[in-house]
Amino acid sequence: MKSKLLKIVSIIIVFSFIGCSNKKEQNKVITKLDTPLGLENLTQYIPKDNPLTKEKISLGRDLFFDKRLSVDGTVSCSFCHSPLLGFSDGRYFASGVFGLKSKRNTTTLLNRIFAQENFWDGRAKSIEEVISEHIKDPNVFANNLDNIIKLLKEDKKYIKKFNNAFNSDITGDGLVKAIATFIRTLVTGNSPYDKFLAGDKNALSESAQSGLKLFMSDRLKCSVCHSGPNFSDEKYHNNGTKINKENPDLGRYLITKNDEGMGKFRTPTLRDIGRTSPYMHNGSIKGLHALVDFYNKGGEKNIYKSPLIKPLNLTDSEKNDLFNFLRSLTGTNVYFFGYR
Repeated sequence: MKSKLLKIVSIIIVFSFIGCSNKKEQNKVITKLDTPLGLENLTQYIPKDNPLTKEKISLGRDLFFDKRLSVDGTVSCSFCHSPLLGFSDGRYFASGVFGLKSKRNTTTLLNRIFAQENFWDGRAKSIEEVISEHIKDPNVFANNLDNIIKLLKEDKKYIKKFNNAFNSDITGDGLVKAIATFIRTLVTGNSPYDKFLAGDKNALSESAQSGLKLFMSDRLKCSVCHSGPNFSDEKYHNNGTKINKENPDLGRYLITKNDEGMGKFRTPTLRDIGRTSPYMHNGSIKGLHALVDFYNKGGEKNIYKSPLIKPLNLTDSEKNDLFNFLRSLTGTNVYFFGYR
């Protein structure tokens, strides 16, 4: 009898150990996100206190599309960050609950794993900060974490998913971290431009190749700000966007209180730019042709404008070449096939 009991206990211990091992394996940390062609050598910023795991990514994806994050149950993260629009929204200004609007255009969430500062003015030092701010923002979700958690605790799916991701009950900290983790997987690359650089000389038309040369030239200086594989220096510039005299948006100055930041905004990535119109922090430019025309004329009158922004004197043919190059930066969005 004693021998039989000892055997049963041993079996229970073995299965418990296997269960723990499977749980540990299930939550294996992804130390580096797999990225598409063209983004392989970029630094990935993943907080030490919020490592990537498949369980967190799966939970974050569900939360990203859940309207219960908003106070009236009408708006999810995807309302302003649609996969079909390069994780932007196609509106001039970001919109939230009750149809309320922000004073700035929605920025794409693509390739944010390669940067540290967020928003047009860089006020958020992490994606987690962005999410926390949006939940409380009266123009976005107008909600609080306690309300959201109360609702989610009624959903058995979320109870299970939070346990899988964090080995805990549903918490506000976990919610924010899960969504941020999912957003870090939203990367785009493998564009015709990337294929061309990798050796496929047929990936770009002759016009787009001419546009690439123009873009990188000392004459246009586009690549000074839109630099590197992600086509952004992640710095702040005044690019000559018109300043509203009645209620001017002073951009980076509002964060630093330094005159040097007057009217400056973070350089957005040009990746998937064909999907993310309208452009600029105020959504004032709709479409790539209009964008090329804006820079060709040297922007608008603006006393704080960067000295880099000058008339380009492009011919119609050169404008078309630049347009075709910019279109070639639209790539494959990993959201549709990665980490599901």
